[in-house]
Amino acid sequence: MLLGLLLLGVSLGAVLSGRVGTDAPSPEKAAAIDAAPQKKDQPKIENPLKPLIATPAKWTNSPLESLQKAPLGLLGGLLICTAVFGLGVVLGGGRLGPYLKAFPLLFGLATLAYLLSEQAVIKYYGLEYALWALLVGLLISNTIGTPALLRPAVRTELYIKVGLVLLGAEVLFGKLLALGIPGICIAWITTPIVLITTYWFGQRILKMESRSLNMVISADMSVCGVSAAIATASACKAKKEELSLAIGISLAFTVIMMVVQPIVIRAIGLDPVIGGAWIGGTIDSTGAVAAAGAALGKEAELVATTVKMIQNILIGVVAFFVAVYWVTSVERTTDSRPDAREIWRRFPKFIFGFLAASVLMSVVNDAVVGGPEIVKATIDGATKTLRGWFFCLAFVSIGLETDFRELGRFLRGGKPLTLYVCGQALNLVLTLLMSWLMFKVVFPGAADVLGK
Repeated sequence: MLLGLLLLGVSLGAVLSGRVGTDAPSPEKAAAIDAAPQKKDQPKIENPLKPLIATPAKWTNSPLESLQKAPLGLLGGLLICTAVFGLGVVLGGGRLGPYLKAFPLLFGLATLAYLLSEQAVIKYYGLEYALWALLVGLLISNTIGTPALLRPAVRTELYIKVGLVLLGAEVLFGKLLALGIPGICIAWITTPIVLITTYWFGQRILKMESRSLNMVISADMSVCGVSAAIATASACKAKKEELSLAIGISLAFTVIMMVVQPIVIRAIGLDPVIGGAWIGGTIDSTGAVAAAGAALGKEAELVATTVKMIQNILIGVVAFFVAVYWVTSVERTTDSRPDAREIWRRFPKFIFGFLAASVLMSVVNDAVVGGPEIVKATIDGATKTLRGWFFCLAFVSIGLETDFRELGRFLRGGKPLTLYVCGQALNLVLTLLMSWLMFKVVFPGAADVLGK
């Protein structure tokens, strides 16, 4: 939480200081500018940190094309990540020396994953960096084994949780409320029903041996993919192999759904608003949701991403109730009594950082003059790029910590795959029904506010 909020504060401070340095208008004048129609020649608010942080760019024939486009940004990404997580290692009581030797190697693997995802043909088919990062890590750990030199930098939870705190900055309450009741019903009613039903199906019908694997797959599929899987895995003490398996299945189906779902929506002549809501409530990855929604047009993209952001809020809620359920039911014995302290210990604390970041940027967006532009510059100019690096480092680390022999034990009988497919089928049906009900029957025209 400290690292994530520190990065957010630095980025926001850089934007505000840059604005002051360019003779910012008085509050009255700025308010008038904000109220006036935007002109093409009107200067934008920029983040001074933007040139210093970048990910590999798109390339066609040679990865050198990508590396040559923003060498300063890539070097800046390495230095910032090294400094931030070096501080995290020190605060966590770890040894800084071994980490500093290992981290550049891990960052190099993350860069390789990004480069693979940015190749023009691969990018066209939506095979994002998360999938490549996981594959790179798995290839190393299950062939030559994870080198001892690299192990001090393999800190999956540190990378993913700092990234999730930064993700909170992108979830603005004003946007969540823009769709009102329809968006909330799609995200907050359908999702818990699908999660609980899928978990019940795994236990009662499929008879899955690992209840934690059952829960992680159910949360991953029904809530919002990897982020929900990480939070839920912490709450139910899932093994790293179980988390890796859930993420792998999720990423594979995300790619398929991102391509197929827009085609199906067009083929059946579904309204773009209903189609966007359907995409937002069913596709796991936020990036894939935006891409699939964009394939149907701007209106569908706005609805899809807004529904997904509303759904993202459930990360903390689901993690809390999973922790309570696990302590009071799954792990309870005749000799033990539910302990509130154990629930608190089990609850993933980074959720508070996620919410704090969301509240801070929502206040800036709604209460500060020029707030939307400031928020956009803060996120797009630094924290979103850093979040991408952090997630990529986490996925590589997950792969480096995963043993295929353990995965084979969990895959035996095909139950995890069956669970995901059946749960996602239910999710698709219920979300489509709720989207149609909300935007066609009960609140027609509710999405019009997003275009304003």
